[in-house]
Amino acid sequence: MEFDAACRRCPRLTRFLDEVRVSHPGYHAAPVPAFGVAHPSLLVVGLAPGMHGANRTGRPFTGDHAGLLLYQTLHKVGFASRAESVAADDGLQLQGCRITNAVRCLPPGNKPLPLEIQTCNGFLQDDLAAVLPGGAVLALGRVAHEAVLRALGQRLSAHPFAHGAEHGLGEGTRLFDSYHCSRYNTQTRRLTAEMFAQVVDRAGQWAREHSSPQHR
Repeated sequence: MEFDAACRRCPRLTRFLDEVRVSHPGYHAAPVPAFGVAHPSLLVVGLAPGMHGANRTGRPFTGDHAGLLLYQTLHKVGFASRAESVAADDGLQLQGCRITNAVRCLPPGNKPLPLEIQTCNGFLQDDLAAVLPGGAVLALGRVAHEAVLRALGQRLSAHPFAHGAEHGLGEGTRLFDSYHCSRYNTQTRRLTAEMFAQVVDRAGQWAREHSSPQHR
């Protein structure tokens, strides 16, 4: 399902974004498109736009705490041209990488409903279909992990979520799991920079070594 910048399929999310546009007139406050190359060797999947991050700037993981560790780590392992993402027009470029979310619209309390995740799953299917054969998918959190599996028609019970877990998705593509790089997880040390870097580095190595070279 091709991304729809004017999507209003989820009534609760639509109403909430209408309210946000009134209270924050300078915000993007609309479905947030994926960011990065069209055919990535590494696809990063998050949960949903943050209120003052992607919902404000219009770029995934940009402008709030959640993106700090992500972009620093992507830059460190060679998938981002800069270590900080502050605005959609800041010149940062992803290299062989694309970032998306399981849900494209800001959910109240950062908690999308199961039906909203399901409704948005077609957009994620499109992102996954663009990953190079043998590439890597990095799921940030359980919601993203399960959304990826549903988008690919995989049984959730066959691929349990765990930080650092890896799952074969067929045709050489591999799913890597990490705790979400949220402020809560990093401040409570549930996720450290070292823990995150280990997973991203493994996903990046897989992407570079196994993705189809003729499409790079």
